Amino acid sequence: MDEAEAERRMQFLFALRSRGVTDARVLTAMESVDRGPFVTGLFADRAQDDTPLPIACGQTISQPSVVGLMTQALHVRPRDTVLEIGTGSGYQAAILARLARRVFTVERHRTLAREATARLNALGLTNVVVIHGDGSRGLPDQAPFDRILVTAAAEDPPGPLLAQLRIGGIMVLPVGQSDAVQSLIRVTRGDSGYDYEELRPVRFVPLVEGLGQD
Repeated sequence: MDEAEAERRMQFLFALRSRGVTDARVLTAMESVDRGPFVTGLFADRAQDDTPLPIACGQTISQPSVVGLMTQALHVRPRDTVLEIGTGSGYQAAILARLARRVFTVERHRTLAREATARLNALGLTNVVVIHGDGSRGLPDQAPFDRILVTAAAEDPPGPLLAQLRIGGIMVLPVGQSDAVQSLIRVTRGDSGYDYEELRPVRFVPLVEGLGQD
């Protein structure tokens, strides 16, 4: 690693820590996944910035600090099976793959699913399965899940996803109107119901039912 690369990594980790990402496993996972391959085109030179960036199909790649905070809130354990809704570029799935035993990630846009699969394969992440499908329905055939992460905002936590969460499991998702500030929510499923915890304001693209046209 040259001096410039070492400096870049140090600044990247400092930005994460300064915004509240303090979990050592999450920081190690994020340090090991270069955001560069997940950002292409006009914005490639901004891949290391802590900012959301446009990707194909009108979607975005979240800023690294938000990815870190959502991952940290999920409390992923090494033997967990995780469901991610909204693969996008595949960046979040790559980080989850460093933390969990298995990751299923669902993307409604075929183009994004195909490109994310190629990126994840290039990284040698064999414990991630990318599925082109309607994320609002989850993956009932693979349920229940230990952890569920949703990277698009719903007005309420979707019932099918709540039902696919294991007892003792955790789901993290943005909730709120798509044109207003949303809240990041952590849902924990107990024996007798669900506990909801509001974490911080965020802004995500809306969770849309059905498949994309691309």
